[in-house]
Amino acid sequence: MSDRIFRRPIARVQAEVLRIVADDEGMSTAEYAIGTIAAAAFGAILYTVVTGDNIVSALTGIIGKALNTSVG
Repeated sequence: MSDRIFRRPIARVQAEVLRIVADDEGMSTAEYAIGTIAAAAFGAILYTVVTGDNIVSALTGIIGKALNTSVG
């Protein structure tokens, strides 16, 4: 008898939890916004790193060594 009393409320709670978990209304907009912000931040960091003096001088050195290498 006690099992039957608790079965319906538990089923209702399970159904509500499933509805909340499965409800993805508006998620795509938030995901796009976060993805766009992350991509812009990554681009800004990458631009800062690549245009820094250390990277430019290292790339120039690598290219200079490659052009001045003699093939025997």
